[in-house]
Amino acid sequence: MHTTENKERPAQNAEQGKAVMAVRNLYKSFGSHKVLIDFSVSLHSGENVVVLGKSGSGKSVLIKCIIGLLKPDSGAIEVLGESIPDLNDEALDAIRMKIGFLFQSNALYDSMTVRENLEFPLRRHSITLMHEDVDQLVKDALEDVKLAHTIDMMPAELSGGMRKRIALARTLILKPAIILYDEPTTGLDPITSREIIDLIKEVQQKYHAASLIISHDMNCVRMVADRVVMLIDGRNYREGTYAELIQSEDPAIKAFFE
Repeated sequence: MHTTENKERPAQNAEQGKAVMAVRNLYKSFGSHKVLIDFSVSLHSGENVVVLGKSGSGKSVLIKCIIGLLKPDSGAIEVLGESIPDLNDEALDAIRMKIGFLFQSNALYDSMTVRENLEFPLRRHSITLMHEDVDQLVKDALEDVKLAHTIDMMPAELSGGMRKRIALARTLILKPAIILYDEPTTGLDPITSREIIDLIKEVQQKYHAASLIISHDMNCVRMVADRVVMLIDGRNYREGTYAELIQSEDPAIKAFFE
C-alpha cells in the first residue's frame, strides 16, 4: 500500500481508539479479472471512513466480502473480533445483526408499510420483544430520520429521499455497531443529498457507530469522511484526510478532485 504524502496522521479521539473492523491483504478475482489486489483498510469505533473509487473499481465487491456474501480468494476480514470468511451461516447471521447496511437501492419491501419494513429485521433475526417495545423501536427509528408521520404509508407514496431515510431508519433499528453505506447519495438531487449527508453525521454523533461509506460523490466525501481510502487498481492506493488528499499532486488522485 502506498503511504500518504503527508506522513502525519490525524489524532484519533478516545472514541476512535478501538478497531472494529480490519481488512488485510484482500484478494478477489472473477476468472482472470482481478478486482481487489492486496487491499487493506481499518475502521475504528466512532469513525467515518469513505472508500473512494471510480465505478467498477471494486467498492461493492469489498462490501460484499465484508458481510460474507462473497468469499475472498485470500486475505483476512475481521469484524468485531470475528473472522468473516471462517464463519458458518448461523454465525454470519449473528454478526450481521451488529452490522447495518444501507443499500444503494434502499431495498424496501413494496408490499409492506413503513412500519412493517422497520419491523422486518426484528422478525428476521428472531428478536423477541413485547408489542409495545417493537412500536417504540419503530417510532424512535423514524424520529431519528424525521419521518414519524410516514409510519403507515407505503414505499410507493414516498419520494426517493424519503425512501432512503426509511432505509436508514430500518438499519438503525437494530442499533448496529458498524454501518455500511453503499453510495448513499447516488440518484438524489443536491438538496436531498445534503439531507442524507446531514443524517449520516447525526447518526455518527448520536450512536457513535463506525461507518464505512462507499461513494464517488465528492461533496459527500468532503462532509462526512474522517478518513478517505483511495481504491485505485484494486489497491488501497493512498489514504488520508480529505484536506490531505486534495493537496496531492499525484495525477491519479487529482482526477477525483478536479
